[in-house]
Amino acid sequence: MNPRTIISLLAKALVVAVLLAAPATMHAQSGSGDDFDYSINPGNTKTITITNYTGANSVVSIPTNINSLTVSGIGNGVDSVFSSSLTSITIPDSVTSIAALAFSFCSSLTNVTIGKGVTNIGSAAFELCTSLSSITIPNGVTSIGSFAFDDCFKMTNVTIAQSVTNIGDDAFQGFNGPTGFYFAGNAPANFSILLFEESEDWTVYYLPGTTGWGDTGVPATLWNPRIQTSGSGFGISNNQFGFNITATNKFTVVVEACSNLAKPTWTRLQTLTLTNDSTHFSDPTWTNYSARYYGLGYP
Repeated sequence: MNPRTIISLLAKALVVAVLLAAPATMHAQSGSGDDFDYSINPGNTKTITITNYTGANSVVSIPTNINSLTVSGIGNGVDSVFSSSLTSITIPDSVTSIAALAFSFCSSLTNVTIGKGVTNIGSAAFELCTSLSSITIPNGVTSIGSFAFDDCFKMTNVTIAQSVTNIGDDAFQGFNGPTGFYFAGNAPANFSILLFEESEDWTVYYLPGTTGWGDTGVPATLWNPRIQTSGSGFGISNNQFGFNITATNKFTVVVEACSNLAKPTWTRLQTLTLTNDSTHFSDPTWTNYSARYYGLGYP
């Protein structure tokens, strides 16, 4: 046997060894637990992305950890993780990304709680969630992909945090309306009428002090309800503390309260619709607190 033949045989043996090792390596990159299948993230092997829900519950809270691994993502970008029977989902703060199609075709889904850690919502992530009537995009999310909420026919209320700077075309396509889009921050850089293709009877609201809304080509309404701290409506009446709320339009507002401004936890007290551009709020529980602070929020 000449040296060339020996080298050739060694090379073939090496190829065979690599091929035999490959399945074992791939197997080590996935797992299951707590009714979820998952893949281990190559960039950080202590974190995982959920790829499939194998349980039978319709109300699901995704765990922060599975098998001592941190859940940081949801979805494989190809198929929905959940079946159409899902009605409620709670996403933990450990999750940073919701992949394309992650909740698509979840036609029974009515309640979505998105954790504070999410920064990206992928294209068509909630496509055809036809029972979903409201969604709150929390502060921390910077990007919402194209078609993310495509054909969510019953959607009436979308609240979008100030951190959102990019929204893909057709993200809110196919809403039957009426739908209110409540923006807490400046107009996203690529904000245009293309976001609302085939949607009917929608209104965009923005807050005082935010910028860019006059340059988008999208009709937008300044949301400006104010608590009146003077006049006959302000103060104690019939053992209840109250005040008037005024605005330039017939807005719907949520009155919120907290007891500590240093570490505020705001609680929603009441949802009110202004009649003749004003309404009155009164709080019968104000005496239960050593301090009570009030604010107005989007519905």
